[in-house]
Amino acid sequence: MEKYKTLNYAVKSNMEIKIVTFTETPVAALEHIGPHQRVYDTTRKFLEWRKANGLSPGSCKTFGIHYSDHRSVPPQEYRFDICVSYAKEVKPNSQGVVSKLIPGGRCATFRHHGSREHIEGMDFLYGKWLADSGEELRDYPPFFHYVNVGPDVAEHEMITDVYAPLK
Repeated sequence: MEKYKTLNYAVKSNMEIKIVTFTETPVAALEHIGPHQRVYDTTRKFLEWRKANGLSPGSCKTFGIHYSDHRSVPPQEYRFDICVSYAKEVKPNSQGVVSKLIPGGRCATFRHHGSREHIEGMDFLYGKWLADSGEELRDYPPFFHYVNVGPDVAEHEMITDVYAPLK
C-alpha cells in the first residue's frame, strides 16, 4: 500500500495486535474521492441510501475502506469508501451506492477506542509492528469496522476495529 505511509511513528506498548481470519463480506459502498474535509458530504448521501433501504446500525455492520491516508496524499487523490454489509444486489440509485466485496483472508487487527479522525495505532501497525512481525501486506487497503455508529455515539465512546490484510 504505497499510499498508506507511516507518518507519526510512535511505539504503543499497550497495543495488542492479533492476526485473525476475516470472513469475505459483501457490502454496499459509496466511493469518496477528493478532499478529506468533504467525507461528511459523502457520508450524508450514504446515510440517505441506507435509511431508504432500512439498514439501521443494529441490523448490519458499517465499514470504511481506506485506499490512502489523507495526511500523505494530495487532497484530490484521497480515496475512501463508506460501506455497509449488504448481501443483496444494489440497485441503481441517485446516491451512487454500488456493490463491492471486502475479501476474506488473514489480517492484522486491533481495536481503537475514541475519535476516528486519526487512529494513532495505524502508525504503529504499519511501522514498527509490520517491520518486526515478518508479515507482508496483501494488495488490499486497510479497512475499519465501525463497531458502534450513529448520532447518539459520543466521540470518546466510539469503537473501531482496524484490519490490515496480510499475505
